[in-house]
Amino acid sequence: MALSLRFLILTLLASLTGFAQSDLSVQKIMRDPNWMGTFPSAVEWSEQSNVIYFDYNPEKNVSDSLYKVRLNNTSAIKKVSLEKKAMVSPYGDYNDKRTQKLLTKSGDLYLHDVKKNKTELVLDLGENIQSPKFISDFEYAFISNNDLYVYNVDLGQIHKKTNIESGSSNDKESKKSEKNQWIEDENLSLLEEVRTQKETSELRDKNRELLTDDEYTFYLDKQHAFNFNISETGNFLTFQTYTPDSPENTIVPNYVDASGYTEPLNTRSKVGDQTAQRDLYLYHIQKDTVFKIDVSSLPGITDLPGYTEDYPDREWEEKQRAVSFSDVEFSSNDQHAVVSIRAQDNKDRWIALLNLNDGSLEVLDRQHDEAWIAGPGIGSYYGGGTLGWLADDQHVYYQSEATGYSHLYLHNVENNTQKQLTKGDYEVFSPQLSNDKKSWYFTSSEVHPGERHFYKMPVMGGKATQLTSMEGKNSVILSPDEKQMAIVYSNSNSPEELYLKKTKANAEAKQLTDGQSEAFEAYNWRTPELIQFEAEDGAQPYARLYKPEESVDKGAAVIFVHGAGYLQNAHKWWSSYFREYMFHNLLTDLGYTVLDIDYRGSAGYGRDWRTGIYRHMGGKDLSDQVDGANYLVENHGVNPDKIGIYGGSYGGFITLMGMFNEPDTFAAGAALRSVTDWAHYNHGYTSNILNEPHLDPIAYRQSSPIYFAEGLEGYLLIAHGIIDTNVHFQDVVRLSQRLIELEKENWELAVYPIEGHGFTQPSSWTDEYRRILKLFEETIGR
Repeated sequence: MALSLRFLILTLLASLTGFAQSDLSVQKIMRDPNWMGTFPSAVEWSEQSNVIYFDYNPEKNVSDSLYKVRLNNTSAIKKVSLEKKAMVSPYGDYNDKRTQKLLTKSGDLYLHDVKKNKTELVLDLGENIQSPKFISDFEYAFISNNDLYVYNVDLGQIHKKTNIESGSSNDKESKKSEKNQWIEDENLSLLEEVRTQKETSELRDKNRELLTDDEYTFYLDKQHAFNFNISETGNFLTFQTYTPDSPENTIVPNYVDASGYTEPLNTRSKVGDQTAQRDLYLYHIQKDTVFKIDVSSLPGITDLPGYTEDYPDREWEEKQRAVSFSDVEFSSNDQHAVVSIRAQDNKDRWIALLNLNDGSLEVLDRQHDEAWIAGPGIGSYYGGGTLGWLADDQHVYYQSEATGYSHLYLHNVENNTQKQLTKGDYEVFSPQLSNDKKSWYFTSSEVHPGERHFYKMPVMGGKATQLTSMEGKNSVILSPDEKQMAIVYSNSNSPEELYLKKTKANAEAKQLTDGQSEAFEAYNWRTPELIQFEAEDGAQPYARLYKPEESVDKGAAVIFVHGAGYLQNAHKWWSSYFREYMFHNLLTDLGYTVLDIDYRGSAGYGRDWRTGIYRHMGGKDLSDQVDGANYLVENHGVNPDKIGIYGGSYGGFITLMGMFNEPDTFAAGAALRSVTDWAHYNHGYTSNILNEPHLDPIAYRQSSPIYFAEGLEGYLLIAHGIIDTNVHFQDVVRLSQRLIELEKENWELAVYPIEGHGFTQPSSWTDEYRRILKLFEETIGR
């Protein structure tokens, strides 16, 4: 009874520095991360491959600054001026020889000379220029105001190749009423500046019409155009459209706004509010016409998802599903074009040839998944993913999870054959063609699921040469001339540092930065043991294990549940959960065994692992935590009555499911920024895993903690930021009301008025983790 009373009061601990068992404290761990040192990020090469730029903060300023290191003097790291920063590695389009680059800045067109490292203004139209592209060495194409233009440098002439206008043709013919025309005329006669602006606009429209090669006009009606792709010769243009919708957005109240008033924050809608249908169009310049791409012939486009079989009493209509499109990729000779098309329910992805003569589609590959299509290089609901052409203009490349792991494929469009280039129980990340188009560079997990290495492989497949060797994560930024690799490297107990290595397997990697502070280095950070244990269904989850010294071992354990669901944390590199990593060192010093599991749904282990939670979050992902607890009891002397669990976001959700559904396993839990009812989360994430709540209520009811709150028996801490625009504070308010109605006692809610989903203030981090430690010390730690 006394223990329950102490827990319910939940007052702050004055300080944790008094724990003689550890040199760490919550207050020390949760300070501004600058105390740990400074570590490189946002690494880029100069166009000349002789300078590496990166963000760094040795001066402990509020934010990072830009620094550089030259290859001819790698011991000298120098700060770069803000003026220089604006000119570093701008995005753009290279010419064939990679000696020049077209780019835009502030809506104007510029040409960058790579060798001279000079950038010159080409065009200032007074209107925004985007998507610049070399058509030839003397012709530059670009988009402005939804239209394609080509600028001939030699002639100094601009040609408008398309005519895409908002509204409909009827809008152009309609006349104002006599009353409205009188009001406009009177307004223009009174206001000189307004009249001048109108005249300037009309003159600009007239000049634009003079630039147009033809009279054909494509009207968007009520649609908005976006994502323009210009073909290699400039003879074709593709663009996408959408019709703006009005989803029911939610409100998050900010109670501590600077104004002193409660200010509403407009945030996302809830799952089930679909994004508008997207359409793809092909503008054939020479035929002077536009084709709308018809997707009705895609195989399986009207298929019903498998979960509908669980609702036999409902009538299901077979209808064409809404789709989204990737960028259109043109072959170098404009003979072919390819596009990736996704059903918006993400259960199908088609790689299809786009016929440039009539806009018809020819499917090269269909990937279907009764759960959802995802994985490295495969893109998402919004497009993207690996897609393009080899230099021979016959082979399309893309990635697919057809074997259960994301691998690189080629498809010969001449004879309609497919070739798998990489094979095995591992994943491939970020493949890119070499400058000469004869090789691939990519990262993979072939050595170990918890390592990342960089490889080079012949373009048509074959033996891949491993170019990195340091155990951990090697994030490689290849120099433009491909002779050097800048490597951002880390291991389990050391944060990221910058290395330089020649692009050869047997070359030596040279460390360029050493950013750890003396205070951080003073503690002997643990390298957690990377283990596997057997789950109830025979699977073998990976986990990080922290073991205390026998002399301080409490026989108690804490299981940490990482967030995001699809994320990997049981690996050999520095964790993005660095605060939690340090907290686990503190817990271990205090005598706790800590286990950090890559449960079902985590990234890095292929399709079956990723989709193991389909239609039941809190199923296998929760049973993996229970099996991990049993593993600790059976193998590491942990008392089955002294096991706690905690995590944030998805980890907080699993914590709630564990406390409600597995009370015999978990005696205490801390659920941070937790989803409590998936019907109130966003569409893009949730609909993949659980479909939509009105269509698949079974999935939502068995996956949402609020339906299982009556199962709470142990001690529960709930912590949440009030201005969380990701997982809304409403989630824990509703759960709190449910717990009150159920007359549950051993729970507490800690609120953070100025924090969102990711805390920013050290004081908030400190308060939260003091409470978590207090919870474990006063329950399982006794």
